[in-house]
Amino acid sequence: MHRNLSRRGPLVAAAAFAGLGLLLSGCSAQSGSSVSEETIHVTIITKDPSDPFWVAMVDGAKKEAESQNVEITVAAGKDQTDSDGQIQAIENATARGDAAILIANNGPAVNDAIKKAQDAGVLVLALDTPFSPANLATATYATDNFAAGQAIGKWAAASLEGEKAVIAMLDLFADKVVSVDYQRDQGFLDGMGIALGDPEKIGDEAKTGTYSGGEYEIACHEYSDGAQDGGRTAMEKCLSLNPNINVVYTSNTAPGLGAYQALKAANVDALLTSINGACEDINTIIDGKFGAGSQQFPGKMGAEGVKAAVEYVRSGTKPTTDNADGFIDTGVELVTDQPVAGLESVTGAEAMNACTS
Repeated sequence: MHRNLSRRGPLVAAAAFAGLGLLLSGCSAQSGSSVSEETIHVTIITKDPSDPFWVAMVDGAKKEAESQNVEITVAAGKDQTDSDGQIQAIENATARGDAAILIANNGPAVNDAIKKAQDAGVLVLALDTPFSPANLATATYATDNFAAGQAIGKWAAASLEGEKAVIAMLDLFADKVVSVDYQRDQGFLDGMGIALGDPEKIGDEAKTGTYSGGEYEIACHEYSDGAQDGGRTAMEKCLSLNPNINVVYTSNTAPGLGAYQALKAANVDALLTSINGACEDINTIIDGKFGAGSQQFPGKMGAEGVKAAVEYVRSGTKPTTDNADGFIDTGVELVTDQPVAGLESVTGAEAMNACTS
């Protein structure tokens, strides 16, 4: 029975017919269709269909796909809380016999569907968000989220110049544990020089104490679900608890914009920080809404995922790393128009000039 190798599994069945080795070595360009000309079917699943970060990730995957004869199916949850939408997309890709799934997962609820896809022979690569457990995926193309949090935490601590830090922490989810959430939160606090409790748990650090520049008080941990309206509501709650907040951590750009709206409405001046993604997010630095952001590269995540899927299908080679969890760092850069001594950063204009996704 014929098996569509371009949809599932590596094209390494050379023993099936004698001519394949010649085709793979390029010995007869006119003797038939080359393996490299087979269309490879890949599904990319993001957390949200319209947020600029996820759009940039999909664009990066599509650009790479154009040069590799890859057909991309794009799917997403309706928002960052929609695990059911992601599960349906995983099941659809498995039923189609796609060769690979590239996914920024919404949490452990998708794990069973992922395992079924793998049992069916689908290569699964994580983008942006490691699975829990991380080794569920063959590889993870992502930012070092702890380092991203550290960068903006160090910037905030230095920018205070010894002033007491009254901190609002605007995290992602109250109802589930996602590695991106706690890694960024804990990285930020560590960057400020605040002693951590369990590095995989949000909110168990001492609420008062000393940071690298002086005294601190954590006014709140609130949750945004990664959305702008959630960020505004969370910031309003924090300000109702303590109107003296002067440092704000936000998990990503959308809730950061909501926090900015709440701060502006309350006439509160604070150091607003976030972890950014798409090129347009850099405008939050240029226009002065955010003091600093850790810039990720979602387009690179998408492109590298497609490259890895192609390599697997055409040669049988899976991505390998020195990291036991298969983590592949796609980089991060501190962006600010208010640089501090001793901390490497680029300006918003420099980041925009270099930005491609």
